[in-house]
Amino acid sequence: MLVVHHEQDGCSLCLFRDMPPLMHKLDAVPKKALITFKDGQSRGDPCEAFAYHGYNGIEREVVAQIAGWIVSR
Repeated sequence: MLVVHHEQDGCSLCLFRDMPPLMHKLDAVPKKALITFKDGQSRGDPCEAFAYHGYNGIEREVVAQIAGWIVSR
């Protein structure tokens, strides 16, 4: 299981501070990883695509890292 999150995501429904408890709940999953990002730009609603929530400005890097994780399995 792969979890991808932006460290500055301002969406109240999925804050970065919630990642440690989430990852702990996945302890029984044999293959898991958390990939985080810090760059990009945030504009407008923090829960929408042009904010950190949508990985605005770093989309290619995010997709490349996800694809790399999948291929390495």
